[in-house]
Amino acid sequence: MLAFQEFRTQVGMYFQPVMLAILLLGMASGLPLALTGGTLTAWLSDAQLSLTSIGLFAAVGTPYAFKFLWSPLIDATPLPILTRVFGRRRAWLLVSQATLVLALLALAHTNPAQHPAAFAGLAFLIAFASATQDIVFDAWRIERLDPTQYAHGVAMVTVGYRVGMLIAGGGALLLADYYGWEMTYRAMAALMAVAMMVTCLVQEPAHDAPAQNTLTQSTPGRSAKAWLRHVLLEPFLSFAKINYWWAILLFVVLYKLGDAFLGAMTMPFLLKSIAFTKAEVAYVVKLYGFFATLAGTFIGAWLANRLGLYKLLWIAGILHAATNGMFLVQQAVGHDVGILTLGISLENFTGGISSAAFLSYISALCKREFTATHYALLSSLSAFGRTMLTTPAGWFAEKFGWTPFFILSIALALPALWLLHWLHGKKSV
Repeated sequence: MLAFQEFRTQVGMYFQPVMLAILLLGMASGLPLALTGGTLTAWLSDAQLSLTSIGLFAAVGTPYAFKFLWSPLIDATPLPILTRVFGRRRAWLLVSQATLVLALLALAHTNPAQHPAAFAGLAFLIAFASATQDIVFDAWRIERLDPTQYAHGVAMVTVGYRVGMLIAGGGALLLADYYGWEMTYRAMAALMAVAMMVTCLVQEPAHDAPAQNTLTQSTPGRSAKAWLRHVLLEPFLSFAKINYWWAILLFVVLYKLGDAFLGAMTMPFLLKSIAFTKAEVAYVVKLYGFFATLAGTFIGAWLANRLGLYKLLWIAGILHAATNGMFLVQQAVGHDVGILTLGISLENFTGGISSAAFLSYISALCKREFTATHYALLSSLSAFGRTMLTTPAGWFAEKFGWTPFFILSIALALPALWLLHWLHGKKSV
């Protein structure tokens, strides 16, 4: 009876208004990532850009890798008028979301083949505004929730984020198949406008400014000095006290590199080389892959407690790298939806497990006093591997062909696994 009551209590927490708001804002957080990633490369493939050019577009996601650089500014700087009306967190959320709406509308009316520079600039602006939204949303969520609600909040963010990526991935591909890319990106802009309405309705955190926010105090010289020390310097000095911190940061960059390298060219391979339709890719890669990823994530969270992070990182890293080999099978078989479904199931399921292990690991690295900054630093470094280090992917595939490309995507997992073994020997994992 007590177990059933506790189950009801735990489930009931997910239906609280704040949790539903987190779900919706999590969707708004996941939406722009796909629109500057896989969905964008599908549009570029339709526009007949070369694989090398498509690969270079991975660089538009650079802001995700460096968001920790301007997060202290957002944390410490109020916006005129808006901050007084909506509060510090909601004001910045609204500005970032409004920027996303306008940039998505502008991108919808830009031809990537005729105006590639303008197209790339708008895509970069979307990524920058999206990374800013992530910074503010994470801060709002942490400050808005009671510590006992953190785990539930993370679960809602994960579901919302994945749904947002599904809408902007598979949903966008389906829309593009029937109505074209211009209408698709208009629809995505409309969804971001709905997120602005949610932001207007949610409550500002009761405890607004953190203790480190000293810019708004009355002594400008001393405030600026304290801000530079406490907000910009001390969080990084604190992290540098961890043994072998430099190797840990390198591991964070490299752990998901093989997956990101493959992901940068998945759409061009399936759409151009194998000639799957956008509808087939949407149903299998995006929709079916979505549920496989969620299943892997829940299994990964369960295994983290059973096996420990070191063992799980090893197992997940090996399994996920091995599933990249399914693309070699797809290349040999050709247009076969059954093989695509099997490959995507394995790739996304093991990817969910590795993501659960990896996010648990970087969360454990964060020191409580500087959790937001440490997490922003580590997640940014992971994004750096996903963006800047994958820009040669298109060139490599175009120069050497798909078979060497897929073999390289598997081999790219090895340096991170070696580092993991080395760090474990130093008792740092």
